[in-house]
Amino acid sequence: MNLLSEQDLKLTAAATQKLVDLLTQADEGIEGIRVFAQPGGCSGISFGMTFSDKIGENDLVRENEGAKVIVGSDTIEHLRGAEIDFIDRGDGQPSFVFNNIPAPASGGGCGSCASKSSSCG
Repeated sequence: MNLLSEQDLKLTAAATQKLVDLLTQADEGIEGIRVFAQPGGCSGISFGMTFSDKIGENDLVRENEGAKVIVGSDTIEHLRGAEIDFIDRGDGQPSFVFNNIPAPASGGGCGSCASKSSSCG
């Protein structure tokens, strides 16, 4: 396990608080929240989050006020320098938002998930 710095992945105060809330409610044995990238969409990559019960040897971890975010070594190249925020506009659809996603080296038609502010995931 290697540690992620704030330059690698930032968490806003709202995202940190929501992650802490989710982890507090999670089953025993959950190590943290895993952020993952998956191919798809016109920009080529979308992001998601899920509970993780293990931290692998090649995983990178960012812990902030009890919120542990786990990123695989294959995903960090798509996230380095990004910021995770949590937005609740009171419309019944709160969500995590990935800001400052690095542009892909190639590909990407519409750029929806590679834009500076993306709500993919």
